[in-house]
Amino acid sequence: MTETANNIRRLNKCNVFEVIAHEGPISRAAIAKRLGLSKQTLSEVAKELESEGWVQQVGLERGNVGRAAMNFEVVPDAAFVAAVDLGGTKVKVAVANLACQIFGEATEPTDPKGGLDVVRQIARLCRQAMAEHDLDQDRLRLAVVGVPGVPDAATGAVKMAPNIAMLDEIDFSGELSKALGFDVVIENDVNLAVLGEHWGGVAQHVDDLAYVALGTGIGAGIILNGELVRGKHGGAGELGYLPFGADPFEDASLRQGALERVTATDAMRDYYFELTGEKIEVPEIFNRLDEDDLAVKVIDRTARETARALAAICALMDPEQIVFGGSIGRREELFTRIKAQFALITREPVELSISELGGKAALIGAASLGLSHVHATLLAGGVPGAEITLPPAKLANLGVVSNG
Repeated sequence: MTETANNIRRLNKCNVFEVIAHEGPISRAAIAKRLGLSKQTLSEVAKELESEGWVQQVGLERGNVGRAAMNFEVVPDAAFVAAVDLGGTKVKVAVANLACQIFGEATEPTDPKGGLDVVRQIARLCRQAMAEHDLDQDRLRLAVVGVPGVPDAATGAVKMAPNIAMLDEIDFSGELSKALGFDVVIENDVNLAVLGEHWGGVAQHVDDLAYVALGTGIGAGIILNGELVRGKHGGAGELGYLPFGADPFEDASLRQGALERVTATDAMRDYYFELTGEKIEVPEIFNRLDEDDLAVKVIDRTARETARALAAICALMDPEQIVFGGSIGRREELFTRIKAQFALITREPVELSISELGGKAALIGAASLGLSHVHATLLAGGVPGAEITLPPAKLANLGVVSNG
């Protein structure tokens, strides 16, 4: 078989699998009509997909005349991916199958020792998540890990992740791949969150959007023309380093970011202490909004500076929608103030939304990226243009198995 013929065969294989994944159970005739393939070509492709274990025949569908039609559907358990959300305080792991079903999490506090201890923890939780549902460990093909920092593709380390010790000192992706026995993809957690909202959340039909996470830091995941934007060094969307808020020329701004110094949770606590001399946590600041003018002043400053960041996003990428997440980004009291401030400084209307997926956005985005990688490698084989879009995420089975 020539290379051209082989590529055409793989393209047909991907197209047939995509139709079955989106519309199955579906008959052979319906697939042929949908793709314009000959009966012989479709028969060969379907036979190959079935022999490799990717699709299966299911209940017959009888028409008005003639023999019953054969229906095809994806074999859900043919392969699994592990989705991991690694945070400074918690690590969450879920698994997803080829039918885009995402199964219950295993969640526990992040190992404070960091480094290789976190690697071993993630590997154990991946196996635990499979075992919780009696799934075949050998069919786990890939893990996608969201990290609160910037992955270094050259070294495998994770930079700018100060809340997890030693991730910048080891080949994190390489060590985790060895511990699991299969490939690992490391991605920034906010990038995964925007993929999650795009696949299974509030922005499913929007191809130009930003996801802004506001909590212990401030950052954005960006999708333009349906594609995730990472930048040359993987640092696209590091909003905390926008040069306003605090003085961008101060050493502290070079370390933490000028905007982050006035918007993140530490900044809110520090500002309230500066105004009142009282040390309280951020949830308590929100609780005092109805009775404390200084609490209002803190939240108003955060909203104003965040609105300026949104204006910068709009000037650079012209999004259709901006989604808010993070521990305080989802707070309605802050969100309404951000909307009001943003309306004063923007010319074009942009839809502002609160995340539908909440704290699960990065986990669901990891599943999305993992399934896309599995499709590309196992089915497409790297053939240019052989892409498979994912059907909608099925989140009904996403429960929580907690270990503390």
